[in-house]
Order: sequence, then C-alpha cells, then structure tokens
Amino acid sequence: MAPKNQARDNREARERLRLYKARQGLHDRQRRRRLRDNLVGAGVLVLVAALATGSQLAFAGSQDSGKQADASASATATATPTPSASATAANTGDVPAKSIAKDSTWTGSLTINKDVELGIELDGGKAPQAASVEIKLIQDQFYNGTTCHRLADSKGFQFLQCGSANGDGTGDAGFEYGPLENVPSDGVYEKGTIAIARGSSAYSQTTQFFIVYGDTTLDGSTGGYTVVGKVTSGLDDLESDITSKGISSAGDDGTGEPKVTTKITGATIAREK
Repeated sequence: MAPKNQARDNREARERLRLYKARQGLHDRQRRRRLRDNLVGAGVLVLVAALATGSQLAFAGSQDSGKQADASASATATATPTPSASATAANTGDVPAKSIAKDSTWTGSLTINKDVELGIELDGGKAPQAASVEIKLIQDQFYNGTTCHRLADSKGFQFLQCGSANGDGTGDAGFEYGPLENVPSDGVYEKGTIAIARGSSAYSQTTQFFIVYGDTTLDGSTGGYTVVGKVTSGLDDLESDITSKGISSAGDDGTGEPKVTTKITGATIAREK
C-alpha cells in the first residue's frame, strides 16, 4: 500500500504547488493592475487639470450701456481672468498645418439640432492657420455631437459659442495655436461672422468658435479674435429656433447656456474649385 499512498501524496503535493503558484500569479496580476490603475488615475487628474487650464475664453465687451462687460467663459462660472499678452508665443501640441487651407475659400455646412443648417465659408487666404484647423476638425468629425454652451443675446452683443469638447467651455483636441489672424481693427464683428474663441494668450486658440448673429462690438484692447469665415445662410433659422429663446441662467456678463439645448449634429467642408 505504501507505493500507492506515496503516489497519491505526490499528486496532492503537486496539486498544492500548482494552486499556490496560481494564487501567487493572481496576486501578482492584481498588484500590477492596481499599479496600472493608479497610474491611469494620476494621468486622468493631470488631463483634467490641463483641460481646465486650457478652457476657451471669449473676452467680449458690450457698449450698449456705455460700459464694457467681461464676457469670459471658463471651466468655472466665477472665473473671470483678465486677458494678457502671451509670455511664450508658440503653438503647443499637434497643430494642423496651415497649408491645408491652401489660401483658398472653403465652403460647407454646419447642422445644429438636426434642423438648423447653416451655410459656412472659411477664408484660407486671410486666416490660413485658423481655417486649416477648422477644416481638419470638420473633416475628422470632431464637432459632431458637441454642445454650443454659451449664448449672448443683448443688443450689440449677440453670439453663440460652440466647439467645446466637454460641452461646458472646457476640452480641446490636444493642441493650442496662434497667431491671431484677420482681426477687425475697429472691434466690430459683423452679423454672420465666424470667429475663434481663445483664452488670455493669442496662442490659446483651439477648437471653440463663436457665430455672431447680430452685429457685435468686442473689446479690442486684448488683441481681438481671429475671423475665420462667415455664415452664408441659415441665420434666420438659428435665431428663430435657438437664440431667440433666450438664456437659461445668465452670468454676471449677461451670457449663459441657451435655454434650447444646442448641439452640432453634422458638419461638411470642401475647397472651392
């Protein structure tokens, strides 16, 4: 009987060793997974901080009451930083090449809430860098599903701001760029203008833009805003369906989230031949 018992004992010993090694392997995998999750969590915190710092701002002034209002949009409702010159005038991240626009006129459409279709025209001659960025973002369908989060609807101060990756004024496509291009010398942004929103630096332009649906005067002392193109059709529908409905909760600057939830549901662009 001894040989049989010895064989059984050997089998049981091998099984115990196998189970032990399996438990050790599981423990090791769990440890590596926890380490990985911690690293991912730290990366997320860094990313959130970066997005908050890179929030797009449109510093705008209304002269209707004789006073200029600070129309700054940021990650927090109370943040109203003052624009200043950029200490380091340089692009960051993988900015689309300005050669994309090819000094040409580009036309297409911007569909909002599935029903409002705006005809758009981008000026690759006057704003080659900004036009190239917008062309690439549209071609990559970056804007599809993004929210237009900010509306200004007072006299002489009328625009709808769109293009925030997170839908609240924060988020970007991983890059910021400059310089400012095609800025109105008199600070007047005519009805139909499409301009690029930015932060305090001239090199903080990224994905956000604003559509001017009524002649608007903005404070030019901060450098102004790049005019990248214009809306060629559909503004009446934008006004009747969205902007005329007002703001759900206006901030100190008179701007706020549109009462009508506003999303970009489609966009097209092509170079004119």
